[in-house]
Amino acid sequence: MSITVDARGLSCPQPVIMTMAKIKELGSGEFIVLVDTDTSKENVSRAATSKGWEVKDIQPDGEGYRIILAKG
Repeated sequence: MSITVDARGLSCPQPVIMTMAKIKELGSGEFIVLVDTDTSKENVSRAATSKGWEVKDIQPDGEGYRIILAKG
């Protein structure tokens, strides 16, 4: 999986806006979102699920999180 949205260092709502743009662009599939705050992690996860995407995994990644989103 090579599609990655790197939203580290950005404050909300920028990570959510970037994630939503990628969701709109892809339509379906799987991609990674990198964030570095708990707030961004929660907001990105909530926004993605509201659009019918599944949060497949959230892993600690350095100072932040790696969120794997998927939609069949």
